[in-house]
Amino acid sequence: MERRDLLRAGGVMAAASMAGCSGLVETQAGNVPPVLEDRPDGVYHPTHVEGMDVVDTATGGDYAVGLFYSYPHRFWNVNGDDVSITEIDRDDAVHLMASVWDRETETVLPDTGLSAEIYRDGSLVSQEAIYPMLSQPMGFHYGANFGLDGDGTYDVRLSVGAMATRRTGAFEGRFTDPATVEVPFEYSESAKAEIDFRQLDDAGAPGAVDPMSMGSIPTAVAPAESGLPGTVLGAGTSDDARLVVTALDDPPAGVDGTGTYLAVSARTRYNRMVIPAMALSATLDRDGETVVEADLERTLDPELGYHYGAAVERVTSGDELTLSVTVQPQTARHEGYETAFGGLLGGMSDVTIRV
Repeated sequence: MERRDLLRAGGVMAAASMAGCSGLVETQAGNVPPVLEDRPDGVYHPTHVEGMDVVDTATGGDYAVGLFYSYPHRFWNVNGDDVSITEIDRDDAVHLMASVWDRETETVLPDTGLSAEIYRDGSLVSQEAIYPMLSQPMGFHYGANFGLDGDGTYDVRLSVGAMATRRTGAFEGRFTDPATVEVPFEYSESAKAEIDFRQLDDAGAPGAVDPMSMGSIPTAVAPAESGLPGTVLGAGTSDDARLVVTALDDPPAGVDGTGTYLAVSARTRYNRMVIPAMALSATLDRDGETVVEADLERTLDPELGYHYGAAVERVTSGDELTLSVTVQPQTARHEGYETAFGGLLGGMSDVTIRV
């Protein structure tokens, strides 16, 4: 796809997708409503939704990278149990976003780490470690607010880190090397002002807005429960994170150990967006006794997708499996997600499944 087509896809498709959401009221771009005072305990419709423009895509090593931008956003950073808001600064010009995926399978790659440097005429304008983020329209991506020196042509240098997450199956041994790509960015205030900005009249209602159409750019959507390999044992919800458990007869290549492979696919309650970067443990009780206690390792697999898994001796009918989130997802959140998945209200309840 040519760059001009990507730009058109980013603006027009985003606007068309959001126009289908219920309860939209046109409002002036940049007139961001205040944070709701009485927010639900969980995922909720945000005060407003924004479109975006796709700048371009580039490839380096195993990676494909897409660069997007929109109006500056407020968002909530997560550091351990601490959740704090990042307000829009008066010098912020754009919210710059990026997505990283495997150029062969188009699987989105969380946990790579990403930093950005912005240059103009060879001089550094801004640099930032871009935060891993969750938003309702886009799902998982990287993003941060940046200041710019007015209209003009910029070069954005994106550095992708090697992936620390365990890789299994055909992903074993891949994504081990960092890569850097450069993307030219033609910026103007007038072009930014054409990006869709809409206020929701049902802000605060439980639920999520529809995902944004990203055209040819992949999104981090978890497999359907019926599409997971192995035997699906059940599912439960913890603070609007849906945890789906499946068991494979043998661990995939790249996993130490033998026996049953227990895999937990974590996704948002609405729209099946992948929830990465949490710490999860499992306890298996049989006939009133604990037979397994295991930490589930963050893992990327071509068939299971991004999941949390461990090899255990065996799982039998009648076992009681308890999943405990020991560290909430370490991703920043856009509005509508900051009160879910641990978030501002803290803590994620255990999920118990009878096999």
